[in-house]
Amino acid sequence: MVASCLSFVSLYGSFLRRCLTAAGLSSQTVDIDGDTTIHFWGPSTATSKPPLVLIHGFGPHGVWQWRPQISFFAREFDVYVPDLVFFGESFTKSADRSEVFQAASVAKLLEKLGIRRYSVVGTSYGGLAYRMQRCGRRGKGGDRQFWSEHDAEGQTRSC
Repeated sequence: MVASCLSFVSLYGSFLRRCLTAAGLSSQTVDIDGDTTIHFWGPSTATSKPPLVLIHGFGPHGVWQWRPQISFFAREFDVYVPDLVFFGESFTKSADRSEVFQAASVAKLLEKLGIRRYSVVGTSYGGLAYRMQRCGRRGKGGDRQFWSEHDAEGQTRSC
């Protein structure tokens, strides 16, 4: 009967929270547009270190895939690990399920946090890093650059 009381997922979650807290990160949520709320782990207050965004692949929470890297990078960067929408604790009322929506949601999160310039690393589905770079602030003076593309149906999608 011990098996019904023991949850390895719960134990690992406790271990992750301790590791992330030790790295100077805290669990936070931000309502980015009235419909979408993004959960992330990040510094309680930004420092002078450059921001680094780690985007997870398919999985329940971003920190499950990035724990070893978070501990390493937190020494030199302000690390932000968002849960993509529909993963972990991030959610939306929007019907949009596209990668463009995911990337735009993380870009809005960073904008809400006042982060104008950042580096992005992604794995698997987190290859959204490419789109993040396209949606994020770049160029001299941190000017926002927008882009658009045509999907397979010929519809224009933009960030």
